[in-house]
Amino acid sequence: SNLFTGDMQGTGSLMTAIQNTIVIALIAAIVSTILGSVAAIGIHNMRGKMKHAITFMNNIPMLNPDIITGVSLFLLFVFLHISQGYMTVVLAHITFCTPYVVLNVLPRLTQMNPNIYEAALDLGCTPIQSFFKVELPNILPGVISGFTMAFTLSLDDFVISYFVGSSNFQTLPLLIYSMTKKKVTPDMYALSTLIIVTVFLFLIISNVKSGKNRRKEATK
Repeated sequence: SNLFTGDMQGTGSLMTAIQNTIVIALIAAIVSTILGSVAAIGIHNMRGKMKHAITFMNNIPMLNPDIITGVSLFLLFVFLHISQGYMTVVLAHITFCTPYVVLNVLPRLTQMNPNIYEAALDLGCTPIQSFFKVELPNILPGVISGFTMAFTLSLDDFVISYFVGSSNFQTLPLLIYSMTKKKVTPDMYALSTLIIVTVFLFLIISNVKSGKNRRKEATK
């Protein structure tokens, strides 16, 4: 009876950790994609030293080790008197995912012909209409790549979540880490197998889609 109860509790905590991980990854990916896309457009429209300075500042979080980012965000939340938990993990994930979105969107903006956007304005479109009808379709591959990278990074993060999270809140990486401190159970083997298979399937789908896109571009 105790064994069965322990298994049920383990399964419950595992499902809760998976749910927390997916929800946080989705929120972080969506918000960081919006912020990163807007920031990339702003950086692209800058000129001179300011553009180089902002681009350099955007690269700092990506160059920093995760432990430095985690400790810095932890100290920031303590200074602002924000209690650690769900909200701090979401804010931390948005913070370190946004620069990667900027990095994916900027090259698409550089490749885009600026005359198309200006032509849309001359033909009567408002700036918002020009953005959604002209600019967004051109940078959409970069936006999707940024969203995918942000979702993957958030899904996989351990170090930053470890520092900014609370003791009673767990994501899947944190749960796996806590499980490794104890005796390795069959649940952990099954979980590792599912993660590897899922990632492998996503890689196959991604490679197949990219191959089709390359063939279409070659045909055009």
